[in-house]
Amino acid sequence: MAGVGNKGRFLGEINVVPLVDVVLVLLIIFMVTAPMMVQGLDVKLPQTTTSALKTSDELLVLTVTKEGKVFLDEFAVGVEGLAEKLSGIKARKPGTRVYLRADKDVPYGVVVQVLAQAQKAGVSNLGMVTEPERVAPPPKKKKRS
Repeated sequence: MAGVGNKGRFLGEINVVPLVDVVLVLLIIFMVTAPMMVQGLDVKLPQTTTSALKTSDELLVLTVTKEGKVFLDEFAVGVEGLAEKLSGIKARKPGTRVYLRADKDVPYGVVVQVLAQAQKAGVSNLGMVTEPERVAPPPKKKKRS
């Protein structure tokens, strides 16, 4: 048996159908799992009419949950130690942008404490993360019969 095909020659074609099948399955898996890879914790953000933020690689997210717990990215921190952690991060990476995500049901005093700690750490430009405002559709007019 010298080979497969006509007159003992080898078949020199590559079968790409299994490769395409695997690539399509991987594409579907990434499309399904990509929306689940959202940075931060789940909080109900207030709604405003602002434009979307430009993302950057050096991004730090402060999250305040409904219970008043403070997170630096996904790590829980106390309000008291927040200034030291932020100043340490800003010293290592001076171009880091800081954004605040606070649940809309958080008491105002907790948000003010977090803002004061960020200012104490030397954060001069703090972004507030909100959701776009949902506008209700106009009411339908009744038809006269």
